[in-house]
Amino acid sequence: MIEVRQLSRHYGALKAVQDVSFSIDRGEIVGLLGHNGAGKTTIMKMLTGYLEPSAGSIQIDGLDIAEQRREAQRRIGYLPENCPLYPEMTVLDALDYQASLLGIPIERRPAAIRRAVERTELGPKATATIGTLSRGYRQRLGVAQAILHEPRILILDEPTNGLDPAQIQHMRALVRELAREATLIISTHILQEVEAVCGRVLIMRSGRLALDSRLDAIGGRPRLLVTLDRGPDEALPVLSALEGCGAVTVLETKDGVRRRFALETEDAPALAPRVARTACERGWSLYALETERQDLEALFGAVTLERMEVPHG
Repeated sequence: MIEVRQLSRHYGALKAVQDVSFSIDRGEIVGLLGHNGAGKTTIMKMLTGYLEPSAGSIQIDGLDIAEQRREAQRRIGYLPENCPLYPEMTVLDALDYQASLLGIPIERRPAAIRRAVERTELGPKATATIGTLSRGYRQRLGVAQAILHEPRILILDEPTNGLDPAQIQHMRALVRELAREATLIISTHILQEVEAVCGRVLIMRSGRLALDSRLDAIGGRPRLLVTLDRGPDEALPVLSALEGCGAVTVLETKDGVRRRFALETEDAPALAPRVARTACERGWSLYALETERQDLEALFGAVTLERMEVPHG
């Protein structure tokens, strides 16, 4: 459905996107993550044909966007982060105007507009002018414009921005419904949104693709995290020799005294008391003993902050 190969975009010396490749199949819901300036919006603009790559290729539903841009764009619905709207128009006027831009035949427009209004729950504000709408309703109008022509691919930048908790729940349900017929890319800073609706995540860092993983593959076997007042030379041989302990990784040094280690294990609850007992017997100060968090937030932090780890054992 979407094929991206060695995609790059440069602004003079600034390399906004560098050598990014990925493919997305029909019906997938993919979260595009990264800190501000990581390259997310640049990638979305290139995918939608609003920005030309400096290098690389993009195929949308088998169409090369460089050669068949208009045809490819007809298959895409796009919600930019700051959706441009005309404040003097009513909601229905805006949707009718968007329908004309999308080339929807006049006889099909009323049904298309009605369906988009129903799916985004815009009915109470259908005749209101856009200038009077709250940010949440403006966001819903942006989504309605994006889905008006029932595209095969939807690219949504911060779709729940400005929505209240009830509206967020509705937006999640709408995203799942849309995925039955379309492929979705969702960019957001709210990691809970990705965990709630996405099946896969792409994490950008400094213009490069740092991680491409299915959400159900994130985590794996949790590690036991231990913080001691001993250095690696003294602690590693002892920790590695404990029953049930596999490889030991030195994570970081805190305040020049405390050192943090990660212990691979099949059974963290069983290993924890052995670590505590050993530290007590040797007179070590045990500052912390906990199971490592295995969620998207922890992974995002590790990937984007480039935490350095030195494995041993």
